[in-house]
Amino acid sequence: MLSDASANIKIGTCAWTYDDWRGVFYPEHLPADERLAFYARHFSGVEVDSTFYHAPKASAVAHWAEVTPEGFAFACKLPQEITHQQRLRDSTESLHEFLNALAPLGDKLWCVIVQLPPSFRPRRDEAALRAFVHQLPGNVRFAIEFRHAEWHQPRIAHLLEEHRVAWVWNDLTPVDHQQEGAFEFQPDTSDLVCVRLMGDLDKKYGEDGRKIHRYRKLMWPRDAALDSWSVRLRQAAENHRRIFVAVSNHFEGYGPQTVQRFGERLGFSCPLPNLTSTENKAASDDAQLDLL
Repeated sequence: MLSDASANIKIGTCAWTYDDWRGVFYPEHLPADERLAFYARHFSGVEVDSTFYHAPKASAVAHWAEVTPEGFAFACKLPQEITHQQRLRDSTESLHEFLNALAPLGDKLWCVIVQLPPSFRPRRDEAALRAFVHQLPGNVRFAIEFRHAEWHQPRIAHLLEEHRVAWVWNDLTPVDHQQEGAFEFQPDTSDLVCVRLMGDLDKKYGEDGRKIHRYRKLMWPRDAALDSWSVRLRQAAENHRRIFVAVSNHFEGYGPQTVQRFGERLGFSCPLPNLTSTENKAASDDAQLDLL
């Protein structure tokens, strides 16, 4: 059985702000600005998805640091302005501004996730990738997620290894293959392991671009995948300093329960909130009053 302290493993969800979780993870009337503190009482880390859309204000980041306990871990996504719009080019100033905004996290910032678009390809973008990696500061850890198979080349793995940048291990297995374990080889380039269990992205949105699911319960159990990943991470824990695992709602339908299920396989206790009957009754009474 692994120890969270000895293996340095942090497991959490991709974001914590979902309204779908009201009444199943969060108490029905918990204010939005208290959700992170509540979340951090149950899980040891979280991926910050909002930073992908815009750099946060330093005051917001200071709040994140203040309301989470010592040892809590954040993995913040690099803004899409850098990854998708600038495509890593001419991004030095934007990168420094982003990292300065994250400074209040201190040691709680475990890594910055660089999620690249599928259209980012070696033929036209490898030079930009190399220039970007060479400029990364040594006091912040980075993990790069490639979304195209053409990047799976020894020279790219060597580039990341040379600069202590993690190659994100992701699981994008289609729902049609949900009972299969994840067997794709993904390079090991750093003493940091960053795992993103994302699920079937093609079935996340409808034709109009809107989300088509409510994430409140397990919908697509992936027991074989969780078993496979737990074996791989048990092995990785023997020779890696840090392991960060982020679970998307869309992986099994309800991120918190996947964290619990995966944590149990690794020997961690990740109990979900036990919303009391009093809280549920209060929520029901308020709902009735809203109808009057």
